[in-house]
Amino acid sequence: MSYIERAITSVLKNRVSSSKCLLLTGSRQVGKSTIIKHVFPEYNVANFDDRLTRMQAREEPKLFFLNNPRPLFIDEVQKENSILEEIKLIVDNSDARGNFILSGSAKLELMKGMSESLAGRVSVMELTGLSIREIKNVDFNRHFIPTEDYLAERETHIKPYSDIWEIIHKGSYPELYDVEREWQDFYSSYVSTYLERDINELISADSLTFTKFMTSVAARTGEMLNYANIASEVGVSEPTIKNWVSVLERTGIIYILQPYSASALKRAIKTPKIYFRDTGLACYLTRWLTPEALKNSAVAGNMFETFVVSEILKTYSNEGKDYKFTIFYYRGKDKKAYGENEIDLIIQENGILYPVEIKMTGNPKAAMGGTNQVLDKIPDKKRGMGVILCLVDRKVYLRENLIALPIEYI
Repeated sequence: MSYIERAITSVLKNRVSSSKCLLLTGSRQVGKSTIIKHVFPEYNVANFDDRLTRMQAREEPKLFFLNNPRPLFIDEVQKENSILEEIKLIVDNSDARGNFILSGSAKLELMKGMSESLAGRVSVMELTGLSIREIKNVDFNRHFIPTEDYLAERETHIKPYSDIWEIIHKGSYPELYDVEREWQDFYSSYVSTYLERDINELISADSLTFTKFMTSVAARTGEMLNYANIASEVGVSEPTIKNWVSVLERTGIIYILQPYSASALKRAIKTPKIYFRDTGLACYLTRWLTPEALKNSAVAGNMFETFVVSEILKTYSNEGKDYKFTIFYYRGKDKKAYGENEIDLIIQENGILYPVEIKMTGNPKAAMGGTNQVLDKIPDKKRGMGVILCLVDRKVYLRENLIALPIEYI
């Protein structure tokens, strides 16, 4: 099995060297344990998937740390949050950096323990599935932002993505790229493992019903989140669906994209959108079994949008940046036109709003950026360059402030 160099590596090294404690979050099978063991081979390892290790950490924490000396990597630390208090005492009594590296796949639950025990003492990073830059070995690690500076630098690292639908269908889990693993076998095992090891600890539901729920959500990737609609399809209550959606988000399976909110946008819709973090898993759950069938399907547009959104988020994570209060979408009737208008993504940085459209077309039109002008209503922000990310083969200016970009620019 070959190791795939991860884009986050240099940032991870810097954070470990400057922090007393580092937490690496991410869904199962994205390679958290692999990267830490590869980059930090000198660290001792304790895995909380092992019940005996967890029991000793809970019942005899001092003995646990004698048996597992620093520097220490604790894998799946969210399974025994009580150890965080002991870690707090250790880091408070030491000026040493890089004492602990922690990893876990239940992000928000983990953060709850962190905020109570290690506030101000822990650096948090997110590892995602492989980015297309990593798959294509593109040596460029800046977050996507359509400024002149970014575009000029990105152009020097362009590689063609001729097999884009194969990658969208295959997904981003490293195991599918570093060994010969059959696609259906991998995702079948992944769903079973996810349900057995993560979900059973968080909810009480039979696996058949929860798999039906996951399939229902996967079929709605790229759409506005409608709890009632999903509840009706799955046959459980709306509060149950809200809880289960929260579980999918906490364990890194989905991403909830929030609407952009500003007082000047009086007719904006407040409902978030839902995206699967991995298009391969979404394809497996919705039974699109080949790239060709997916490309020619009615859901191709939503899967393409899901892929692009996920790739943009990865550019932030791999640079060690938080995107939570940076990336939004807009849908509403603030523009003087019939019906609702939408901007797929709004990227906010340094007081500037960059509108991004995602279109599965090789023939972009200026009209596709027609909603961008609603951002001019916001008094304390400036509108930046508008972008249409699509299937063109080169950069094309459609207006002075609107540019069509191949997805190779992400």
